[in-house]
Amino acid sequence: MFAGHISAPNKIELIEIDEPKLSDKGGEILFQPECACLCGSDMPFFTMNGEVDNPVIGHSLHEMIGSVIETSGSKFKPGDRVLAVPIYQVGFFERYVLTEERAIPLADNIAEDIAMMAQPLGTVLYALRKLPNMLGKTVAVVGQGPIGQLFDLALRNLGASKIIAIDPIDARLETSRKSGATHVINNTETDPVEEIKRINGGALADVVIEAVGHQNQALNLCVDLVKKFGLLVFFGVPAQTIDKVRWGDVFRKNLTVITSVEPDFSIDFPLAMQWISEGRVDVSHLLTHRYPLSDVQKAYEHFRDKTDGSIKVLIEFPSWKHKTV
Repeated sequence: MFAGHISAPNKIELIEIDEPKLSDKGGEILFQPECACLCGSDMPFFTMNGEVDNPVIGHSLHEMIGSVIETSGSKFKPGDRVLAVPIYQVGFFERYVLTEERAIPLADNIAEDIAMMAQPLGTVLYALRKLPNMLGKTVAVVGQGPIGQLFDLALRNLGASKIIAIDPIDARLETSRKSGATHVINNTETDPVEEIKRINGGALADVVIEAVGHQNQALNLCVDLVKKFGLLVFFGVPAQTIDKVRWGDVFRKNLTVITSVEPDFSIDFPLAMQWISEGRVDVSHLLTHRYPLSDVQKAYEHFRDKTDGSIKVLIEFPSWKHKTV
């Protein structure tokens, strides 16, 4: 069977490996991915930009839906349609084994590629569950890739009065308006600190969410945007070490810093699936580009380069034959 392998910086290819088998410990499923979408956290593995090197076979893909082929547990039966989340983003396989606890059923009243968005939305909801009441708050979301857009959508549901989307790409900011942002700022053209003060009657934001991460993280900008005694949510996956972060300003502003990783499979992904299936959030406009598996190199390059208004780039496996948006 095939597996994805990043063989050099910015080079991904398909290789042949042996078929996986269920172990003797029980509670597992043999899962067959059929449609997947790329995430910003996949890109360091693809580019090998200093944060990682020599990724293992199967890196990096983790937002995916497909079928249960075989099971040694009781949660699913063969043929069930599920969203599955592999450990450590090692999920680029034609089939792989994982514990049944890392999969949830797909809602049956929506297109299945839409249901796949419950994975990234679940990570956002997990972060938001750590926050206080958002009613009436001014929230700035720095970074308007897929995760930033999902924060916009969720914050609209939670009652934030001002949702200020910040990004250097105008096409993404146009999408932000569809995602519920009340204001948008291109921070390469406008001073975001002064613009937030203008929008907010002279005050800075109550909450600032960093949704950029990696080597392009915008933590210092977020520190500038949040008011004294405010809340800074560092969601974007950071490099192992970050130089020149102004922790002195974090200290003097008495900020509360919240990080978020590894959602609760019993709460966050099922809740995200519920929100999508009930129409509480419309994520359809975030699925912007699709590639067949045979064009996987182009898919990764497209997502890396953020061209043509791309937000979510999907990869359709040969087995993908189900309803779409």
